[in-house]
Order: sequence, then C-alpha cells, then structure tokens
Amino acid sequence: MFPIRDHNPSERTPYVTWVLMAANIGVWLLQMAMVQSDEALAFLYYNYAMIPARITNGEAYHTLLTSIFLHAGFMHLAGNMLFLWIFGDNLEDQMGHGPFLLFYLAAGVGAGLAQFLAAPWSPIPTVGASGAIAGVMGGYLLLFPRARVDMLLFLVFIIRIFRWPAWVMLIVWFGIQLVSGVGAPADQGGVAYWAHAGGFALGLVLTLPVFLRRGGPAFWSRTHGEPPHPEARYKLERTSVPRVTRRR
Repeated sequence: MFPIRDHNPSERTPYVTWVLMAANIGVWLLQMAMVQSDEALAFLYYNYAMIPARITNGEAYHTLLTSIFLHAGFMHLAGNMLFLWIFGDNLEDQMGHGPFLLFYLAAGVGAGLAQFLAAPWSPIPTVGASGAIAGVMGGYLLLFPRARVDMLLFLVFIIRIFRWPAWVMLIVWFGIQLVSGVGAPADQGGVAYWAHAGGFALGLVLTLPVFLRRGGPAFWSRTHGEPPHPEARYKLERTSVPRVTRRR
C-alpha cells in the first residue's frame, strides 16, 4: 500500500521540485555508469555518504548534504521520487521556489543529524533523499491536513485505489517511523528511521512561518484543512481486478 497521487494541484510550475528530481535521477545514473566495483562503491560512500562515526570524529561534514542525493538502489530512488512528486509541488507553491529549495536542503541536513544523534559511532553509511522528503511531508501535513491522497492497495488478487485524508496517511507513516526506530538499533544498518522521523518533525517546524503568515489556525478555519482551490479529478478514481469464477 503506497500513495500514488493527491488531489491538490499546484497553482505555479514546480520548477525546483522538478530540478531536485532530475538531480537525484542524474546522480543515480552517473553512479550506475561510474561505479563498477565494490571498491568504487566503497570509495563513493566513504567520501559522500553520511557516516556518523566520521562526523563524530570532526570530519566529512559536507556529507550531511551530499548524502541527500545518493541512493542505494533503484527502488529506493523510485520510492523517494514518487513521494517528492506527490507532495513537493504544493509546498513549493506555498513557499516560493527559492525558500522551498532552502527548506528541502535544511530538512535533509537536519534528518541526517537526527540519524547521527541516534548512533554517533555507527560506521554504517546513510544515503537517500527520504529525510528531506519526510520534511516535505511534515510541512504538507501542517498546511493541507485534509487534502485527499489516493493510495494503491495490492492484496493478493485485488488491486484497488482508495482515498484518505492526508493527515491519516502522514500520521500513520510518521508513527511507523517512530515505532520502527525504537525497535531497530540505529547502528545495525537498514532503513534510517530516525532520519525519517527527524526530517518530518523538522519539516513541521520549518513550515510554521508559512502557516502563520497564512493566518495560523484562521487559515485552517478558512480552508478546513483542505487545499484553497478546487480538487484535481482523475479519470481513474477507483479500480479493482474483476472477479473470475472457477470453472468446474
């Protein structure tokens, strides 16, 4: 089960969101073309991934930024770009192009610091844009809690699109990161749950000035937590695979 789109069209062209997606995809393609051995991959990660133990030793601070544009696999990249495509354009619409870029980078660096604080002596490299994108999701929750998000469900032979308010999907996602972070040692590798949770929380905080400029609680009163413009509508709203009866 994962989100595939929202019903919250942006009112300006999301140039920065597109550029960030292109940068992530471009770095991935460059990585695939140039990294042809385990040694080359180790060199790349040592110099550009965020390794908490190196930060603790007072070195490689630049990796808090460069690690945001590295990914560990195609599905890692694809999942992050899907979330950025769904939620990024609306935050860019509200913040403006330049401020949104700074917001994204700050959320990514803050997410890296959260993962670092969870395991400051870990030698495990941390890569990916998911911390920065978690910040985007946190900001989206503050501004558009009742925007509709379509979720795609795969359940055995059933494929169905169903719609949730954004706050349900985002709070459930955030809760999963917290519970998983508590249950999984941060220095053992795997998913960087604390980067996700930290980026999400920081995104909420960094979006507060925009929320307050819009009127704070009065903004929610005017919009009821929904986008301040008509919803996007799609031709394919609900789908399911037709039931096939068994022949005797």
